[in-house]
Amino acid sequence: MSHTRYGLQQLSDSDFNQLSLTDRRKVADKLLSSLFFGYPAKALDQRITSSSFLCSVRRGLFEKKNDMARVEKEIRNDERYYHHEYYNNDVHDILARFYAMQYLDSHYLHNWVAYILTQTIMFSPAYELESSHYPNSSRVYNWLVMDMDDDVGMRHSTFLHMTGSDNWRRFRSPEDNGREMLEIFTFDFNDADVPKAATTLQNWYLDADADTLVIGLNENVIPQSLFGTSVTTGFDFYRELVKSDGFINGSVRRLVDFFFTDHDEVQKAGITHSIVTSHPETWEDVLLQILFSREYLLKTSRVKSAEELFYSLTKKLEYKHWKYTFVHFNDALIDMNQAAMKYKLGKLERTPLDTLSFAHYHKYIRERILLRNVCGEGEKVYDSWDSYGWRPQLLDNDRFNYIADNPEATLDSFITYLFKLTIHRKPTYQEMEMFKNNMLTTDRREYQWRYNFRRVNDDGCYSWRENAAEDVLDYISRLSELYMFQEVR
Repeated sequence: MSHTRYGLQQLSDSDFNQLSLTDRRKVADKLLSSLFFGYPAKALDQRITSSSFLCSVRRGLFEKKNDMARVEKEIRNDERYYHHEYYNNDVHDILARFYAMQYLDSHYLHNWVAYILTQTIMFSPAYELESSHYPNSSRVYNWLVMDMDDDVGMRHSTFLHMTGSDNWRRFRSPEDNGREMLEIFTFDFNDADVPKAATTLQNWYLDADADTLVIGLNENVIPQSLFGTSVTTGFDFYRELVKSDGFINGSVRRLVDFFFTDHDEVQKAGITHSIVTSHPETWEDVLLQILFSREYLLKTSRVKSAEELFYSLTKKLEYKHWKYTFVHFNDALIDMNQAAMKYKLGKLERTPLDTLSFAHYHKYIRERILLRNVCGEGEKVYDSWDSYGWRPQLLDNDRFNYIADNPEATLDSFITYLFKLTIHRKPTYQEMEMFKNNMLTTDRREYQWRYNFRRVNDDGCYSWRENAAEDVLDYISRLSELYMFQEVR
């Protein structure tokens, strides 16, 4: 579907270009981070001042630029990515794939859409259940990606999922499965419809020993009235469900709830109605309509998910992973109560904000991303504790205004650069003074010894400059702005 047919008003490049440069950075960051992406500062500024930023991102999502054969080979390289028979390798590979893909293209989009869907109540593989298993994560996710690659619409793709073992591993009896499909996809909470659905599914069950879906020959023969028509068998039930208007309304509302967590019920209903009036037939039609909308890009203010912040920072900071990066990231998501594909009902809270969950979130971003840097031999290996973090080019002289004989002006530019890169604003006067007082001599004519910007090691590492960057990024890790998508007024 062309974006010109969308019912939800889209943000145009013309309106985007009229925003201040600071607000353009905020909007661009919201769009890119929502897609688990980001650019280094100079690359981002080139794009947002090009006059066609939104159009170029949208156009790129329909092109094929990533070499997926290379990506798949890369994330299965046991010397660079850890795999173990007792670990959740399926989720680790899914998380690593976003890192390994270099471009925002159609491959990236399809993987991102599949990831979003598997975080929701609609498609969660729910590996926390005894009847579900780690490989179910890949099965559900991969089929969604392959369906999109083959231009399969959201109705048929969902029908295939509903009639498969992965769906029945979550909801294992005819009554339970029928009820949940009605409630999840059509918001039908009418108890009178549940026995009808269960009757059509009377010969469907999950074998308790093998966790395998079995469809018996004792098929129902009595028509049941559902969806404004008659359904008799389980296949009839699922087919008419996805054909119904309620399916589109319900599926869209689930995704609206997922992205507009700060909006009230009336606002969400209005957004849902606008999208539904455009008659979307693919998951991309729904999700791109949300992402590029004025309502989302300008008016939404919510906490970023851990994935949105993690991938954005790793791209911006030109971050190098090590062998255990995605094992540790997955473990951290579990600690944050943001585990990928784990929960029976999906992520009921996009980003849990209880004290313990958010403490784990902050700890991971601070200690594993912002305060880690790699240089020299560490850039060539993947199995050492000091072989991951942002690379030295983040601090190269061409990234800010380095003036050899003017430490104060250099620090002004350097600190401002890091603030704009991460939270899209300049430091306040008080913030700048705090850093200068700590990093410069009293007369401000020279650096304190551990912040000497002039010193570069023989291997090209900025050991003293790195100290300054770590101090600034440590401070930024404590600011709410880092974790928030901001409204643009």
